[in-house]
Amino acid sequence: QVQLVESGGGLVQAGGSLRLSCLASGRTFSNSAMGWFRQAPGKEREFVATITSSGGSIYYADSVKGRFTISRDNAKNTVYLQMNSLKPEDTAVYYCAARINSYYSVYRKSYEYDYWGQGTQVTVSS
Repeated sequence: QVQLVESGGGLVQAGGSLRLSCLASGRTFSNSAMGWFRQAPGKEREFVATITSSGGSIYYADSVKGRFTISRDNAKNTVYLQMNSLKPEDTAVYYCAARINSYYSVYRKSYEYDYWGQGTQVTVSS
């Protein structure tokens, strides 16, 4: 079992920044691909960013490319999402997800992940 706990969400003005963290339990973190997704009210969950187990490959959704940065610290069992130049349309609940025993590929579909966190709210005011 893997438990994921997100933190770092909050209310920020447009143009501001937030850093989300996702702490993973268990010994499988360093063998897991990690992803960030988000879900706005009335919308489907959408892919934001993903990183391979070693951090060697990263992929972003076009909507966040150049503004968001995903990173991980395997020694701390934590994946991060640095969000800069935030826009009101970034408002959503942000979820981290883990796909265990995955080493080289990036994953952009929610069904490709095995475990999910409870989510953290990000609200960007205009």
